[in-house]
Amino acid sequence: MSGIPHDTYEPKSGFEKWLDERLPIVGLIYDTIMIPTPKNLNWWWIWGIVLAFALVLQIVTGVVLAMHYTPNVDLAMKSVEHIMRDVNGGAVLRYTHANGASLFFFAVYVHIFRGLFYGSYKAPREVTWIIGMLIYLVMMGTGFMGYVLPWGQMSFWGATVITGLFGAIPFIGDSIQTWLLGGPAVDNATLNRFFSLHYLLPFIIAALVIVHIWAFHTTGNNNPTGVEVRRGSKEEAQRDTLPFWPYFVIKDLFALAVILVIFFAIVGFMPNYLGAPENYIEANPLATPAEIVPEWYFLPFYAILRSFTSDVWVVEFAHWITGGIIDAKFFGVLAMFGAIIVMALVPWLDTSRIRSGRYRPMFRWWFYLLVIDFIVLMWCGARPAQPPYSTISLIGATYWFAYFLVILPLLGIFEKPAKMPATIEEDFLNHYPSAKTPAE
Repeated sequence: MSGIPHDTYEPKSGFEKWLDERLPIVGLIYDTIMIPTPKNLNWWWIWGIVLAFALVLQIVTGVVLAMHYTPNVDLAMKSVEHIMRDVNGGAVLRYTHANGASLFFFAVYVHIFRGLFYGSYKAPREVTWIIGMLIYLVMMGTGFMGYVLPWGQMSFWGATVITGLFGAIPFIGDSIQTWLLGGPAVDNATLNRFFSLHYLLPFIIAALVIVHIWAFHTTGNNNPTGVEVRRGSKEEAQRDTLPFWPYFVIKDLFALAVILVIFFAIVGFMPNYLGAPENYIEANPLATPAEIVPEWYFLPFYAILRSFTSDVWVVEFAHWITGGIIDAKFFGVLAMFGAIIVMALVPWLDTSRIRSGRYRPMFRWWFYLLVIDFIVLMWCGARPAQPPYSTISLIGATYWFAYFLVILPLLGIFEKPAKMPATIEEDFLNHYPSAKTPAE
């Protein structure tokens, strides 16, 4: 648990003492909900509870949907229609699950970019950040496999394109692709494997989330100033913190209620807005859709994948230097996964001694440009792989890598930070002067 001095659980009744000696679960829950939390947390810190809710929502609705789904290429779409038409509340369950994935990814992107801005990846929270990125990778795999299950046109051809990327790996790619598909092409074995993994991976995500929470409870929560909680005495710590319950729980629940109003409005009135119409057409290996587009939350990295074509000089150079081992397709795969890897390595790429972007004037502009870049890449990923979209995607991909590999390391050397508050308490009182006591 956190090294911040705080009140710990003390069993009172005889039963509580008996249970605490054998299974200290009550004490663990108490220490979790009463953890000292920096009192200056702003509204950007509400997305954790949204992510927790979305994960539970996906698991519960997914388990119920799995009771009625048939992972067979001849019956998959029929079983989805059966859920929609014949199962009590089936349409609500399916639309909630499908749009719940979008809520999950939207919240995780806000969560990640908040962490990037406020430096939540900096020491001593590097492990917390890495675990978070592992959660994101497993989410991507889970989301991709779930998109295949309806067995519509976009499901089938999306699976064909994405699994084909593994075939681009030199020497071992074909073997990996065949093992992943369960045969030479996307077929019944592929659907069965993806269904099994789609059912299993959310529980792995839940386990990683527990480790993620454990990690930041050990190091303490970051805050908008990046200044650590004073740990000299319990009195000093209490001037910088408040218990997570009830102060932040109530705040988070209010924010969750507002977000859920919007979410269920989408589920109720425009449930197919984020889906592809082609996915209501049963999969046909003989009819390729005009455009194969993944779900919106994959689009930025899909744009990076497609941006490195054979006529890009860096691809030509890599092809020449490796004797033809790295071609445009394999380079695109490396770039797509590399875009996630550089994000995971940001604790070691950012050389600044200042944690929060609030006090880094030059950093802020480059960071805002990164957010715009991410949105532009998302837009390009949904467009045809032709000029001018391919050119814009290449520029966007170049900036993405330049930000993490060049700009962040250099900013730590040349940037002059603004003056920071000495304590969290000082920052809190600057924002809420009415909280000062008469003696102050």
